[in-house]
Amino acid sequence: MQHRIALLAATAAAAALCTLTTAPSAVAQKSEEPAGRATAAAAEFVVSESQFNEMFPDRNSFYSYSGLTAALSAYPGFTHTGSETVQKQEAAAFLANVSHETGGLVYVVEQNTANYPHYCDASQPYGCPAGNDKYYGRGPVQLSWNFNYKAAGDALGIDLLNNPDLVQNDAAVAWKTGLWYWNTQSGPGTMTPHDAMVDGAGFGETIRAINGSLECDGGNPAQVQSRIENYERFTRLLGVEPGDNLSC
Repeated sequence: MQHRIALLAATAAAAALCTLTTAPSAVAQKSEEPAGRATAAAAEFVVSESQFNEMFPDRNSFYSYSGLTAALSAYPGFTHTGSETVQKQEAAAFLANVSHETGGLVYVVEQNTANYPHYCDASQPYGCPAGNDKYYGRGPVQLSWNFNYKAAGDALGIDLLNNPDLVQNDAAVAWKTGLWYWNTQSGPGTMTPHDAMVDGAGFGETIRAINGSLECDGGNPAQVQSRIENYERFTRLLGVEPGDNLSC
């Protein structure tokens, strides 16, 4: 798997590729989302649980459908903007990219433990209070670096800087970090993945926002094609066309 480039510090541009693995201790904890609200979110989500299971037949049980739907309230515009076609295209695009990042929602944490101490940017005023080796890649977008845990936690109202393990122990928190990136970060691109899908720029721009520095403009066409194939498969399953501008 290619590691998502960290975006909030100059050192991020040099982030290395990494492989991922399951977290043996990653047990999905009960989400704080009220049951009624989570049920309503699932009913409104454009991807049904059966479709989700078909997309990810070998997924790690940590990446639960209920965890995903419990996280949706954090970004209500996600898959609720534009026409029904656009909403389904966005859902397919998000799931296609996280599928690529996690080997089909199989992997929860980064495998290469030798990288773990490298994700502490000590120049940040808040440092690395959980430990210098605690900000490795976790979750559907492989959130990494202390500054990304700080930014995501601040946006979500969760203290991830001091409690980074929440991303590998609570399914809803993990999904929320993926939605945080998708809806608010443009990465090496010029727009967020959410904006790329709802404004018509196309799937290719979501790739650019997530890992464009390494994959786009001929950087790694095989990886780009893998993401596109996921997206095309998921849009077929949801009964919509993939649209234009699939590559970057």
